[in-house]
Amino acid sequence: MASDTLRGWQHRTPDTGHRTPDTGHRIEGGAVPAPVFGLAPEWLLTPRGTPLADALVLSHPEQVERLRAACPEAAPTAVLAGDPCYDRILAARPYRARFRRALGVRPGQRLVLLNSTWNPESLFGDGGRAPDGGDVVAALLDRVADEFPVDTYRFAAVLHPNIWHGHGPGQIRSWLDRARRAGMALIDPLSGWRQALLAADAVIGDHGSVTYYAAALGTPVLLGAAPLDALDPDAPISSFMREAPRLDPEAPLAAQIEELIVRHRPLPGPAAFTTSVPGESAVRLRRLFYSMMGAAEPAGPASLKPLPLPGYEAATATVPLHVLSRVLGPGEVAITRWAGRRPATGASDPGGELHIAVHEDTRDVEQLDLADVVFRDGAPDDPRFGSPSVWTTEVLRRHRGCSVAAYVTGPSACVVQVRGEAPLHLAAVPGSDTESSSAVDPAVHASALHALLAAGGHDPAETGRRLARVVSDGLSVRTGTRLHHVRVVPPAPTEAGA
Repeated sequence: MASDTLRGWQHRTPDTGHRTPDTGHRIEGGAVPAPVFGLAPEWLLTPRGTPLADALVLSHPEQVERLRAACPEAAPTAVLAGDPCYDRILAARPYRARFRRALGVRPGQRLVLLNSTWNPESLFGDGGRAPDGGDVVAALLDRVADEFPVDTYRFAAVLHPNIWHGHGPGQIRSWLDRARRAGMALIDPLSGWRQALLAADAVIGDHGSVTYYAAALGTPVLLGAAPLDALDPDAPISSFMREAPRLDPEAPLAAQIEELIVRHRPLPGPAAFTTSVPGESAVRLRRLFYSMMGAAEPAGPASLKPLPLPGYEAATATVPLHVLSRVLGPGEVAITRWAGRRPATGASDPGGELHIAVHEDTRDVEQLDLADVVFRDGAPDDPRFGSPSVWTTEVLRRHRGCSVAAYVTGPSACVVQVRGEAPLHLAAVPGSDTESSSAVDPAVHASALHALLAAGGHDPAETGRRLARVVSDGLSVRTGTRLHHVRVVPPAPTEAGA
């Protein structure tokens, strides 16, 4: 997401008028005590002062006590029945690895979730303002691109449905366009946020329920907005907001996330107060519903609908990538890639070299002629590209400054052509970890091969010798703390002549 786009639009989250009961949030107005969502008389009583509902479902006795204090007339309607939303999340915990794969999170990557509730004090509203008056969201997304290597971190955003309603889907996607092209996933606000929450390694959020659910699950949380004056001081979420670590808008974000994860110790409050009867909501709610109808319950067990497995969300970055490479030894290269507009801090490592890798589908089309590596992904038999070898040949002919063209054919393989050479098949070698063959984007292998060959200078004979050695011995690629072994195979004679 381009920060200049955000700064050109005042994206303060509007008050949509949709009053979703939330027992920790208050509505300010006048000198009288601010009413609390869902517990104040204006939400619970008729004009005659009688309860609107026959049963008011609450998840914890703490809420019952606050109901008695805020609206004693409605207290007799309170029913302790747990939290079905949280119970669905708990039941889906065994499928965390599947949800991570669905979001394109590779083994060894960390998924960081950005979350905002819908009111003006939220992370996406005025609550997300830097001390200098700047936009925290814009600054966050700039630093995500500049500070976090795309092969070791994956980012996703969950925005409250009322944000989508208030601004419109087109405006939201426009604001987040560059961030999405840099690899950030934009999560469906109705059907996908629970799965993303389970998949996350850390959450940057505010005083919304998604952030509180994250804390209840034991996920590290960093508060980007924490408007304590908008919360009931007696509510558990208010206590959580006072204790949870805060985002420092002026400090490097990567260091804050690393410290958050390494030093994380779950706060006991969120898990204790989200529900007092975890796993029991289906049984309790069905019993309540049938008793209110005066009917007998069905004989079978009560259950909640399992969370569905989301569709696959590729993590492909189509913005130009700055690639820092370091040749560590014969056939071994360390690669770090960033999606920022400039090389990240530390990318001027004297032991490394920078090059540019660009996806063919980039909107920054002028960068294709400046790229050292041009890549794309697709099915190997896609007739639109002829074949991977045909495509690589065409790319090298079209972009004269390009040294390497790479067609990614699957999660662990690609076809690579070095200028002046025949195409090669590169495939990750599976290790003891059954997922290790797909632990990194195969376009990284192309950048590693380019770096290894470029380290030999412009001598064609030396380039040929290095290439022959890689075909013979394979290639080792290091991203972050992980080492990946790659097999390099010449193409079949028919493909070489394609």
